[in-house]
Amino acid sequence: MFRWSEVCGARPAVMGILNVTPDSFSDGGRFDDPGAAVDRAHALVAAGADLVDVGGESTRPGAEPVTEREELRRVVPVVTRLAGELGTAISVDTSKSGVAAAALDAGASVVNDVSAGRFDPALLGAVADRDAGVVLMHMLGEPRTMQDAPTYADVVTDVGDFLLERLTVAADAGVADGALCVDPGIGFGKTVEHNLQLLARLRDLVERVPAPVLFGASRKRFLGVLLRDVAGETGEPTAERRDDATLATSVLALDAGARVLRVHEPRSAAHAVALLDAMRVAA
Repeated sequence: MFRWSEVCGARPAVMGILNVTPDSFSDGGRFDDPGAAVDRAHALVAAGADLVDVGGESTRPGAEPVTEREELRRVVPVVTRLAGELGTAISVDTSKSGVAAAALDAGASVVNDVSAGRFDPALLGAVADRDAGVVLMHMLGEPRTMQDAPTYADVVTDVGDFLLERLTVAADAGVADGALCVDPGIGFGKTVEHNLQLLARLRDLVERVPAPVLFGASRKRFLGVLLRDVAGETGEPTAERRDDATLATSVLALDAGARVLRVHEPRSAAHAVALLDAMRVAA
């Protein structure tokens, strides 16, 4: 039986991103071979990841969906191997109930769903039936269209309303309270200004939503825009050159009460978690 309190109760957790896709925005194609993916998962844990999030379908802006069969082909062999040798919790990043069920049966213990159960309502039942954990993320629309002029009355209030509603739906589907986690969905149907507002007022969201908050800004494009426009970078930095900016947002998110950081490179995030924890104890 999975409970978030066992992962991020004593102090915040770091979730390492493992994309087994050919087209993810940051590392697409690097780890789509199962052997390379398993090696990368071990490297993520060695660098400080408390759990590894395996994704077989890109959710970058404009991404085209893949079939369930293809997603299963990409994900299940990797999860099966990791479950037998990794020693840490495994999450599967999917919105398909069939993929979620197969990955959980193969040894994963968390489903990270960018649709929060909207695309395939049976996913929440699959999570509940297996006593697994779930991350419910806010996204405006779907990946192909989410950046087409996103509009909110108040982005922090609107995202909070959505997450509260999805928590209720998940609970009604049988997911245990302690297995629920939420994600405001930085970069998913948000402008640069929307992302900044969510970060600046993240504490309001943390205090409003009765579940741990996962924060995932790692290498996202709005960081490249800010580095270009605010930090004086020449041109917009590539995804791999946004790790310093990722760390800055991670520290702010931790200070605001986020309990899970989802990142591509976990070492600096794990160091930030440990140092902030030590400083708080000393204070």
